[in-house]
Amino acid sequence: MKFETLAQKINVQNAKLFIDGEYVDALSRDTFESINPATNERLALVANGSEQDAKRAIQSAKNAYDSGVWSKMPVEERSDILCKMADLIMKNVDELAMIETLDVGKPIKESRGFDIPRAASNFRFFAEMSKYMVSEHYDKHNVMSYAKYSPAGVTSLIIPWNLPFMQMTWKASAALAAGNTVVVKPASYTPLSAVMFGDIANEAGLPPGVLNIITGPGSTMGAAMTKDPNVRRISFVGESNTGKTIMKNAAENLIPVSLELGGKSANIVFEDADLDEAVKGSIDAIYRNQGEICLAGSRLLLQESIYDQFLDKFVSAVKKIKVGDPTDENTDMGALVSKSHLETVETYVDIGIKEGAKLACGGKRIEGLGNGNFYEPTVLYDVNNKWRVAQEEIFGPVLVVIPFKTEEDAIAIANDSQYGLAGVVWTNDIRRAQRVSASVDSGLLWVNCWYIRDLRTPFGGSKASGIGREGGRHSFEFYSEAKTITMKL
Repeated sequence: MKFETLAQKINVQNAKLFIDGEYVDALSRDTFESINPATNERLALVANGSEQDAKRAIQSAKNAYDSGVWSKMPVEERSDILCKMADLIMKNVDELAMIETLDVGKPIKESRGFDIPRAASNFRFFAEMSKYMVSEHYDKHNVMSYAKYSPAGVTSLIIPWNLPFMQMTWKASAALAAGNTVVVKPASYTPLSAVMFGDIANEAGLPPGVLNIITGPGSTMGAAMTKDPNVRRISFVGESNTGKTIMKNAAENLIPVSLELGGKSANIVFEDADLDEAVKGSIDAIYRNQGEICLAGSRLLLQESIYDQFLDKFVSAVKKIKVGDPTDENTDMGALVSKSHLETVETYVDIGIKEGAKLACGGKRIEGLGNGNFYEPTVLYDVNNKWRVAQEEIFGPVLVVIPFKTEEDAIAIANDSQYGLAGVVWTNDIRRAQRVSASVDSGLLWVNCWYIRDLRTPFGGSKASGIGREGGRHSFEFYSEAKTITMKL
């Protein structure tokens, strides 16, 4: 197949640890394999770091922070370097996109058309915003009080496997723009684009030690990154139980955390919606990135009066989705990230059918695509919201369809979940849109669209979906320490 030969042509260089501005082996010299999900063949050998490697990366970041080479650099100069990093991301967009596609299994048109350009936008946005942050300043009688925002210090960033490069840059750009030094650990499934980022940092002129990238098991390296007293901020994206562990670790040293965790978002379609538009948006909301996205609209709530009509339109559209070679520009959906995750998705579909769900389409592995982790886009309908398939995050191309009668029913079903990350509402009634948006318990909610982001707005979830908000000033507030200075005149 085409992607088998392409994997051999891409030169994945320096699949090592990036510490203090240099690529180095793990102290043990151990390595692990990065696997192409579309072929289950090895892409690269990657340094398998240990707790000691994490500690030396943290010490490198601490030394760089204490030296003031970055934290005390004028904001305009920091901004210029970060903008150079954005330019270099786009200069290398084709190679980065291909590495992301080969490592994650996602379609190249998503990597090249969205993920990598958005990564560049992250750096450019926070670089520019850092120059125009406004601080509080108050005068009362003969006393002046003002707030000074200083970098927090060493920041640990732990990145998930589903959108590795975009998520890394979303966190790192804000932390660096605020003047912090950073230690990044990408997921072991998808480390390669993060590892490549060290070259970009060096070429842009980022001082050594300001950005460190380490690879290896979360059980040891992640623990070190969340317990070390030299770390002053932790930002994590991933599974909810892991988030709880990180909070416990961070509590030992009272380290502030920002956690974006799981989701099981409700995608609500009312009878007055533009059904064709809602079908198109709902397809994207569950099958983009193979459904491996925390913001997925994985629970489709349909008003009973349009239930059959919408489901027919939706299933017809799903059957047109092209699953296959992720490097093919015409592919709509690629491979799941690993064999074990493929098995997890299969298990959930079996559970749903045993619970009583009906299978409208999909529901099995795709034959004829070699040894890759390909699974059909799947629709389970007539689902009860109390069932496991409606309550637990599957994180794959599996949609559950739930009927509702009234607006109140839709809100109750949407909120009957441990999660509260995102939601979608499709309606042409502006008052209904306002009522439902205000009532659904989620950190983000889209009306008649999905996945559109203004980087100035807060991003995060409620309940089991996380703690804290990032984006715009919220990122700067999290990655900074505020000090109030009061002076008698």
